[in-house]
Amino acid sequence: MTPATSYCTFHLDDLYLGIEVSQVQEVIRYQQMTSVPLAPNVIRGLMNLRGQIVTALDLRKRLGIPDAEEGFQPTNVVVRRSDGAVSLLVDRIGDVLDTDLDTFEPPPETLQGVPRELIRGAFKLEDRLLLILDTDRVIDQAA
Repeated sequence: MTPATSYCTFHLDDLYLGIEVSQVQEVIRYQQMTSVPLAPNVIRGLMNLRGQIVTALDLRKRLGIPDAEEGFQPTNVVVRRSDGAVSLLVDRIGDVLDTDLDTFEPPPETLQGVPRELIRGAFKLEDRLLLILDTDRVIDQAA
């Protein structure tokens, strides 16, 4: 039997995405941010997380998805990295799912453009696909 991996799942427009739970520091509601002049548009701003300055990346912009409605407040998925924490702004958080690595597949052919470059693969669930985000690529290419 293959070991299961746990994923923190979230929604972004009509995509159902996940990242390994071991990479997630915390999930928090929307925080006030300070904008960064001349930063790429994918960088929404900087936020103060209990004294730690965290860069917030707009995943919609990063994946080429149209902006949410005016006034919509995303949720922060704070990811741990060796060089510090980074927040990924998502539409809404999902559940923690345990998956069987035997069912992991390459990104589907129907997924094109920027999202395809940033997805490591997918799990077929009963009612949809869970796309696994390559957080290193998302963050490194955004910088």
